Amino acid sequence: MRVLMFGRGVIATIYGRVLHAAGHDVEFYVRPGRAAEYGDEVQLDWIDGRRGPIGRRVRESFRTTLRESVGPDDGVDLVVLSVGHHRLAEAAAFLAPRLGSATVLVFGNLWDEPLAAVAPLPADRLVLGFPQAGGGFGEDGVLSAALLPAVVIGTTAGGPSRREQEVIAAFRQAGLSIRQEGDMRGWLWIHFAADAGMFAQALRSGSLAAMIGDRRAFAEAFLTTRELLPLLEARGVDLRRHRAAVLPFRLPRLVAPAIGWATAHVPIARRSLAAHTDPHAAEARAVLADTRAVARRLGVPTPRLVG
Repeated sequence: MRVLMFGRGVIATIYGRVLHAAGHDVEFYVRPGRAAEYGDEVQLDWIDGRRGPIGRRVRESFRTTLRESVGPDDGVDLVVLSVGHHRLAEAAAFLAPRLGSATVLVFGNLWDEPLAAVAPLPADRLVLGFPQAGGGFGEDGVLSAALLPAVVIGTTAGGPSRREQEVIAAFRQAGLSIRQEGDMRGWLWIHFAADAGMFAQALRSGSLAAMIGDRRAFAEAFLTTRELLPLLEARGVDLRRHRAAVLPFRLPRLVAPAIGWATAHVPIARRSLAAHTDPHAAEARAVLADTRAVARRLGVPTPRLVG
């Protein structure tokens, strides 16, 4: 499969690396001028969660093929679109006339109605998914990251569509398992609310990295997200379909100690938070602002949601 990763950020790089290793033809679209800035390889220091229960540390150089243009006749089969939710509209508008016959995997946070969030991309070309990886680039340019062994892919009622099946097959070829989610819209909005809770607490703690090992900070983050559950219900999310996803927010005092311990002692859990030292990052600010905006519009109080 010919795969175009949109950008060369954390998620694009780590998943581009594993898809490339699985035999797919992977390229990275970057803005004009960025190819020279980035160079043709990236240094990785990552924990591969596909290897054993706690993962395996890998330090390597990954050679990347960067391109500064994309067109409808390029023969791309799959575009992996993983950008901050506040940049989705811009990215979708750029891709729509250049897409050709490719499938677009929208691979990250959403807070608007999914089809509206990525308009004018055609609905029949879209697959919704969510990565299970995280990390950041250091000042030395090295990507420090962690990859969990599964990804979440939204599937249509009655079973995956042809395009969903193709995406699922590509990730399975890369050694990743698939969590199929029938209510991807609801799942994504729950995850967005969870991020809002984490980012609000990061402002209080100083950063996400400062929360590592701090069970009280995680309990406060989960309490903030619990405050947002009525907002999700007001938007039409059936929380009964997502009992496992909302459990930490229903029982924050019980779950937080385990999460705090894991981030302190399990490298793969620690790694995804350790690089996030800026609580005022653009996506974090946008998540908090957009959550508050919808809460105000629907008249749902959110006194814990600072930022």
